[in-house]
Amino acid sequence: MVILFLNAKSFMKLSLTPIINFGNPDEKRIEIKKYFNETFDTYEKLFEVISDEQGYFERADRLRHPLIFYFGHTATFFVNKLRVAKIIDDRVCSRMEAMLAIGVDEMSWDDLDENNYEWPTVVEVQEYRNKVRELVNGLIDDLPLELPVRWEDPFWIIMMGIEHEKIHLETSSVLIRQLPIERVKPHDDWPIFEDFGEKSPENKLLQIEDGTVKQGKSKSSETYGWDNEYGLKITDVAEFKASKYLVSNQEFLAFVEDGGYEVEQWWTKEGWQWLGFKKATYPAFWVKTDKGFSYRTMAEVIEMPWSWPVDVNYLEAKAFCHWLGAKTGKKLRLPTEAEYYRIYDENFDENGFINGNLKANANLELCASSCPVDTFAHGDFYNIVGNVWQWTESVIDGLKGFEVHPSYDDFSVPTFDGKHNLIKGGSWASTGNELIRESRYAFRRHFFQHSGFRYIESETLLDSEYNMYETDSLISQYLEFHYGKDYFGIPNFPKACIEKIKPHLGKIDKALDIGCAVGRSSFELARYFDKVDALDFSTRFILNAIALRDQGKIRYLIDDEGELTSLKEFRLSELDLGDKASNVDFTQGDACNLKGKYSGYDLIFAGNLIDRLYEPKVFLKDMISRLNSGGLLVITSPYTWLEEYTNKENWLGGKKINGDNFTTLDGLHECLDSDFELQGKPYNVPFVIRETKRKHQLTVAQMTVWKKM
Repeated sequence: MVILFLNAKSFMKLSLTPIINFGNPDEKRIEIKKYFNETFDTYEKLFEVISDEQGYFERADRLRHPLIFYFGHTATFFVNKLRVAKIIDDRVCSRMEAMLAIGVDEMSWDDLDENNYEWPTVVEVQEYRNKVRELVNGLIDDLPLELPVRWEDPFWIIMMGIEHEKIHLETSSVLIRQLPIERVKPHDDWPIFEDFGEKSPENKLLQIEDGTVKQGKSKSSETYGWDNEYGLKITDVAEFKASKYLVSNQEFLAFVEDGGYEVEQWWTKEGWQWLGFKKATYPAFWVKTDKGFSYRTMAEVIEMPWSWPVDVNYLEAKAFCHWLGAKTGKKLRLPTEAEYYRIYDENFDENGFINGNLKANANLELCASSCPVDTFAHGDFYNIVGNVWQWTESVIDGLKGFEVHPSYDDFSVPTFDGKHNLIKGGSWASTGNELIRESRYAFRRHFFQHSGFRYIESETLLDSEYNMYETDSLISQYLEFHYGKDYFGIPNFPKACIEKIKPHLGKIDKALDIGCAVGRSSFELARYFDKVDALDFSTRFILNAIALRDQGKIRYLIDDEGELTSLKEFRLSELDLGDKASNVDFTQGDACNLKGKYSGYDLIFAGNLIDRLYEPKVFLKDMISRLNSGGLLVITSPYTWLEEYTNKENWLGGKKINGDNFTTLDGLHECLDSDFELQGKPYNVPFVIRETKRKHQLTVAQMTVWKKM
């Protein structure tokens, strides 16, 4: 293969992700600042491929927001995470940071109803991005920087924002590739590879010997990492054979011409259902013409490059393996994550790649498209890294010792659902963290990325079991608190709260449960209200609440002592909560920065929430406009004010003012008396949290019921 090099202007080659465990702090500050601005510039340059403003507002994929969302999302991410980590106090623009925060993947809590959005203009988003750039550059100049950078340090959040934008650089390029061709235009800074290749090489299977794979990063690793990369997993892998090349468009054509998209036996049940939904008869980025097939790059339709790797989702790749296996009489399938690592470890020179001595179509170094599958040799194989991502059989899960990062608890956990498969190796658009060995990214099996596959031949049967029970101690404690048995004769807290509200209820049309945790109070409210909106800041809480609503049951492990645990299971029907569960809509949200659509409520329940808010007075003021006249605001709290959650100057009470005691109840009166009337006296509502079999925590919350005048 002769590589036709592009002119020097066309190369974009970005800096590699910085080493953050040693070095000179002053030099590292300069390096990180360059890394940030280079990424910010490249991301904005990507959107120059859109030919007109309408392209920002047209949905390239009906399961995703329009591109105006993604143009602003990466900047709002910086601000929201910097606030969560208490690095900054003020917002740049509350409207942007609420509207452009959530909805990047097809998750159960995503709000993809376009009727709920009045999108900002392109100019407004660009102006916002300029302000965020100035903010982050200032922080990089002024924040303390010590090496190594640890994941509790301010610069870890800066790195998190940069690497997050690099992910969206790639995913946004895929959405741009899905826009109607009239909405995009070729761009000198995003050139495609100049060799379309008339014919692809004949693929063949190469032997990989058995071996042991070790994966997982330690907290002292030299580069930034996402939470799912940390921990340890050791896998013994049996011998297998793997295809020398990625599957090319030409190799995949035989499957298409053989009617592969029309034969159910090649497809999994999920794949056949997807096929019925999409009505696909060939890959998404192929364009059918009178003369055959053409090919859609990010901004052009070109002559079909038969030697380039085919772009498909997991379901299509899996069907091809079934078909080819039947045709050849071999046991073919996609590799597991561990099998991919066996290919990588035996053939790929990682140090050579990092030092620039080993080339790959990655890091935007070569072009803004794939290239022929036989362009870059890596040992005995080609394209172990780069060109297109490679689908695996492995669903993503945490490694042993997995912990979520406290500032980004919804990066990995939402994908631990058995529906997201790992992709490995990166593509031409992959940069930064995406290109390190330990990176672990996963997508839903029907999603499109710049992704293809190689197949393997193996006698090893796949383990299809997936542990669909909650193992996180904190979440399990809350599940037991909400749905487990009563301890020491103290009634279930969420149920007891709603029972105490009943005598005050008037109109019962619409309720908001804010700080809903894993949802018991939401389901209890659904007994009386036709619609319940339930919000919590924690994605992990929301995930479990949604699972309960949709499946009617949940399993979780509770701690007994030391390493000993017990498996528990319950059903909503057993608690008489199943009939009205569909009345509840669970969503992730920030109580201090809610979207405008959350309004018109007859009741707002804030259970044990206000002493965990960073701005409780802002929250209370905001609730006034979201309640109907005569509506109820119900607040419960043990008033455990901690500077970990709320700066002391923002506490509602629990402090001295002019030498006198000022309680939280005093603070509530101060905030609410002009708009609300307190209904009766405050209630004391006790509750018990089970930590282990022999350790329980008793707390007494105070409940106040306020009626809007």
